[in-house]
Amino acid sequence: MKNFLHEQTKVSAAYRANFCEIKKQTKTEVQNISMNATKHRRDFLLASAALATSHAWAQPAAPQSAASLERVAPELPALGAMLKVPDVQLLDGQTFSMASQNASRVLVLYWWSSTCPFCALQSPEMQKLWLAYKDRGLSMLTLSIDKKAADASAYLEKRRYSFPAAWVTPEFQKALPKPRGLPITLVCSPTGKLLQAERGQMFAEDVALISRWL
Repeated sequence: MKNFLHEQTKVSAAYRANFCEIKKQTKTEVQNISMNATKHRRDFLLASAALATSHAWAQPAAPQSAASLERVAPELPALGAMLKVPDVQLLDGQTFSMASQNASRVLVLYWWSSTCPFCALQSPEMQKLWLAYKDRGLSMLTLSIDKKAADASAYLEKRRYSFPAAWVTPEFQKALPKPRGLPITLVCSPTGKLLQAERGQMFAEDVALISRWL
């Protein structure tokens, strides 16, 4: 009986030793697999990041968004400042040029957007002003800051606005930056001297009073 128990104890000890060895080997293999998986995942992420970076550098620079432009937009110019308005193509295909304007005409500049609710309230009054005084010494250049010129054209056509309108290109924006805010209304003398500067919506009576400069 003692011999039997002794043999059983030896078998159990050997079994435990083998089990521990197998467990140790299995743990090592699992660790190796985990380490390899982690390395492969890290290599994949690094490769993906490098690909994304190279792709980003390969792309042309995106145009500045309206929000980013607004953050760096200047304040309203001071009254009495001299404004130089660059030539610009109108949405109807004609060209607006200060040099070709009658030397006795007052110029109204009006920045707007088809998505601006305050512009939607002021624009009808600008149309009335244009129709009433276009033959009585008034020049007008309205400037759309819509994302696409087609959006501005569709908006004007839908509302049957006939005042001269141009779409603000990056080149025009650089030459004559839009002041901060919308809508923006500037009134200039025939020589380009700033007579009036307004940020935000002008009410009907205020738009009508622009005629006092004529």
